[in-house]
Amino acid sequence: MAKTEEGNGLDLRGSSEKLTDNVTGLEVNGGVTPEDTPVDRYGFTGGAQQISGDCAEVIPIEVLRQREVKWLEMLNSWDKWMAKKHKKVKERCQKGIPPSLRGRTWLYLTGGKVKREQNQGKFEELDSQPGDPKWVDIIERDLHRQFPFHEMFAARGGHGQQDLFRVLKAYSLYRPEEGYCQAQAPVAAVLLMHMPAEDAFWVLVQICEKYLPGYYSTGLEAIQLDGEILYALLRRVSPVAHRHLKKHKLEPILYMTEWFMCAFSRTLPWASVLRVWDMFLCEGVKILFRVGLVLLKCMLGSQEKLKACQGLYETMERLRAIQPQYMQETFLVNEIIELPVSEKDIEKEHNAQLRRWKESRGDLHCKSPPRMHGAKAIMTAEPPSRQDLRQRPTIIVESPLATKTDQETAEDAKDSRKTKEENQKKTILPPEETVNPYPPPSDPSPLHQHMTLKESKESLSSAEHDTYL
Repeated sequence: MAKTEEGNGLDLRGSSEKLTDNVTGLEVNGGVTPEDTPVDRYGFTGGAQQISGDCAEVIPIEVLRQREVKWLEMLNSWDKWMAKKHKKVKERCQKGIPPSLRGRTWLYLTGGKVKREQNQGKFEELDSQPGDPKWVDIIERDLHRQFPFHEMFAARGGHGQQDLFRVLKAYSLYRPEEGYCQAQAPVAAVLLMHMPAEDAFWVLVQICEKYLPGYYSTGLEAIQLDGEILYALLRRVSPVAHRHLKKHKLEPILYMTEWFMCAFSRTLPWASVLRVWDMFLCEGVKILFRVGLVLLKCMLGSQEKLKACQGLYETMERLRAIQPQYMQETFLVNEIIELPVSEKDIEKEHNAQLRRWKESRGDLHCKSPPRMHGAKAIMTAEPPSRQDLRQRPTIIVESPLATKTDQETAEDAKDSRKTKEENQKKTILPPEETVNPYPPPSDPSPLHQHMTLKESKESLSSAEHDTYL
């Protein structure tokens, strides 16, 4: 792959095998998998991503149905909710989007739904073209590396790998000046776990152009700039960690490139990945900064923790093997929400780092569009029409749990406000050092060492005991 530099944590070149080399149904990346191989609720059949049934608490089905009804109501009036009740949308994304509606919600949050409606037939047009042979060859060689133990991507030439190829090839044609970057592959794969190829393509477009502009362009200038922003913000969040990294001259590009370019999809346990993505696609890149800052603070934030990493190599090894309790869903999500890093903080530091960049290196070679900080900013910049947001078909749902009158609904709302006020008075403490529900991967490869991911068939996260009532 021609878009990344050495030392960024991504293996850019590898097997010369292609999608078309093996198309037998049962042949998978790791060999032949028996038909009775157990599949976890995320779709993983093995590897670091697979979890056992008792590793995460299952939310009662009644609560799931209630949440789904509420999200369907929001999706049916998306423009009104985003305009008048965006805070509630954000709170519900922080609590976790219901698995059955995650794909559709991501499509709406990113503006991918509007983009698709305004470009009817575009994906089909791109899909029908052969593609640039240079990028096609590289994409085909990357396909088998994406979540090889997930049932969707395990089979050589299977439907998952075929759709992944279609999406990545289409993007290389859609933005020929950018082509293809390897870090786009895991991002596209996560999207395909939740939605059809056309929807995944348009969400990928929005992530590349609105959320992370310039990340996948030649030279990696945007990711380097964000690395400096992360390093500067760390001075305020964890002075101890900042001094340690400065002492050993550990450049941000060495440890945060894969984190940010893959949106932590290769780093965190899968339940945490999904919760991070729910918030990231709602609130924007500040979520990625918060996750990075939380991990750096937890791993390097005290003198006691630094005893085990007295040099650059030891520090890098520590950051490649984040302790499980810091990535655990409940703890991590709470830390992300509580960390006081805002869009304003990021933009202020961005401007400062941009000035320093120009003084030392000159103007940026890649002129990227301005970054949009989340779903509301995207909708404000490009107001959609009601027609673009209309669901096909429109879904009208009556709750299977109960039929309530307007008066009962109003009474429930009052009770909800009282409960919320009472809950806000309570102090939420991070959990004790927890037993690792996600065992560390056995693969010694540093790249696969971070692939502690779990997929999209989950019921709901173990952090959620409440409802939106």
